[in-house]
Amino acid sequence: MSNASNIPALPELLAGCLRNHRRSQELLYRQFYGYAMSVCLRYAPTREGALEVLNDGFLKVFTRLDQYEPTQPFKGWLRRILINTAVDHYRQEVRHFYHEDVDQADQIAVTDSSDAYSQLAHEELMSLIQRLSPAYRLVFNLYVIDGFTHDEIAAQLGISVGASKSNLARARENLRQLLKHFNYDEYARANR
Repeated sequence: MSNASNIPALPELLAGCLRNHRRSQELLYRQFYGYAMSVCLRYAPTREGALEVLNDGFLKVFTRLDQYEPTQPFKGWLRRILINTAVDHYRQEVRHFYHEDVDQADQIAVTDSSDAYSQLAHEELMSLIQRLSPAYRLVFNLYVIDGFTHDEIAAQLGISVGASKSNLARARENLRQLLKHFNYDEYARANR
């Protein structure tokens, strides 16, 4: 793909994908790879896991493209499929993780750490989020980044609203601790 002008317009690509043309599917995948991978990286614990979610998500796109409403933005539809695919992957692994109840979340102090977050570069923050446990990372991403409510998260993950709130509170507390450690490490490096 040496020239961007050789790429067909999105409606043409989608029409080709509906006809199962492999070249159209490849071009659509390449065109949205960066965007899709950025969504998947927020949910998967590793780059390899994100790639698995991305590929499974695109498989769903290609098999369910007839359900896409062309009057709606394609990126939004793709994003929703990728998030749902990430949640499906999480559900497959959920038996390995423990969800805590809201009673324990009350013990966590919630403080305003927006100043610390604003000081971090995007990559550094994403790196810290990746270090959260899968349950905490998933709820954090769904609530904070993608704007889901606790009711929606609970329904989607098959957990209680209290567990969703608890996981979010724990995720925030873990991020605070990671930020403290990160800031200490940065301070130590700067003062060597």
